Amino acid sequence: MPVVVSVIGGPVNTAATGRAPPSPATRTLVAATAQGLVQFDAAGGIEPGLAERWIVRDDNRSFIFRLREASWPDGRAVVAEDIVPVLRRAVAARPGTAVAPYLTAIDEIVAMTPQVIEVRLKRPRPDLLKLFAQGDMTIAARGGIAGAGPFRIVAGAAGPGVMLRPLAETDDDEAPPPEAFVRLRGERASVAVLRFADKRSDMVTGGTLADWPLLALAGVAPANIRVDPAAGLFGLAIANRAGFLASADHRAALAQAIDRTALVGVFRDGWSTSETVLPEQLDAAAAPAPAGWSLLPPDERQAAAAAQVAAWGQPVRLRIALPSGPGMTTLYGQLGAMLRRVGIATVRVPADADADLRLVDQVAPYDSARWYLRTACQPCGAPVAAQIAAARDADTLEERARLLSAADQALAADVAFIPIARPLRWSLVAARLKAFTPNARAAHPLNHLRGDPN
Repeated sequence: MPVVVSVIGGPVNTAATGRAPPSPATRTLVAATAQGLVQFDAAGGIEPGLAERWIVRDDNRSFIFRLREASWPDGRAVVAEDIVPVLRRAVAARPGTAVAPYLTAIDEIVAMTPQVIEVRLKRPRPDLLKLFAQGDMTIAARGGIAGAGPFRIVAGAAGPGVMLRPLAETDDDEAPPPEAFVRLRGERASVAVLRFADKRSDMVTGGTLADWPLLALAGVAPANIRVDPAAGLFGLAIANRAGFLASADHRAALAQAIDRTALVGVFRDGWSTSETVLPEQLDAAAAPAPAGWSLLPPDERQAAAAAQVAAWGQPVRLRIALPSGPGMTTLYGQLGAMLRRVGIATVRVPADADADLRLVDQVAPYDSARWYLRTACQPCGAPVAAQIAAARDADTLEERARLLSAADQALAADVAFIPIARPLRWSLVAARLKAFTPNARAAHPLNHLRGDPN
């Protein structure tokens, strides 16, 4: 029988998505039927996609890709002239393209031959391949959602969701067995979890903190729960820098009022907390900049925060914007209680509403300090934003590293973001999916679930 996969979110859409942001299931479908030049493997590393190999020249300023033999759904051969315009559009900033702000170093994309593409950069970027493996960089056939595999949509297949058939490597390959097919569904977390608990699916993916409590309610066996060591940001952005939040000292009072160990312990043992924006040094010149309040012993932090609130001399009431879901309700209860202890009243508002604090829960697409700093700056002070932009435009990796560290220190002093923990990403996985591998990108390609049947 085929592998049945549920992706948490809206339904899967086999048509071109237009301007509406695609559901997580639709993004999974695109990644399964249309590759980029490179793609993620089971462990979140880089493997060939449409490019069978590549070389990097000129001190990370030139990436040359040689295409493998591949064909579009209509049988036409894939050539560089098809791919280059798609990549150029993906690089150009436009709404809905998450990676475009991190591709500004690209100067030109050219077809050198029908099988060779060169990407020329204005500034060195050794991390370019991880960005090219993102879903926004997949290459579909003209006017459609499908590309050169590794799967094709089975037209007219009976049953819910979308049936996917793996492509044969050569014309002489035997037809794939039924267990190599994948039935892909997009559905609410509650439905997906219950389906898995009833053994009517093999995998649920796309889980976040919002739906984490459902696992205990459904009685899912611990052996089936896989948590990714996801890299990224989970914390509160200062969305309104007026009134009480106009002062960096007051913003710091919020940060030190949160008992991170107690908060994450309500959800899961082993969930890693964070007190800095950068998780580690990455491509910056120095270790992550600590917040000034982090030097206080944990048992003194709430007292110091309460003193700041009392000195303000006026009632403080903050709106916290959170997504829906039982996990977010629990999170709000914990945050509200901790802030109430220091004299701050809170009210929960929807994720897209006007707010004073807004949850940021994002997995990093690649390992660069610039992604963390830019994502945490929502907004931040103008001088800090200028320093982040200066790092983007640095001509050398050494200068970029120095500027990233300076921006990290400035952001920590500005207290524009309150780190809490690493993002929580989970999947439910049946025993027969032996190749499933938790990874820092929380990326789980459908062609890397079962492993080599031989």
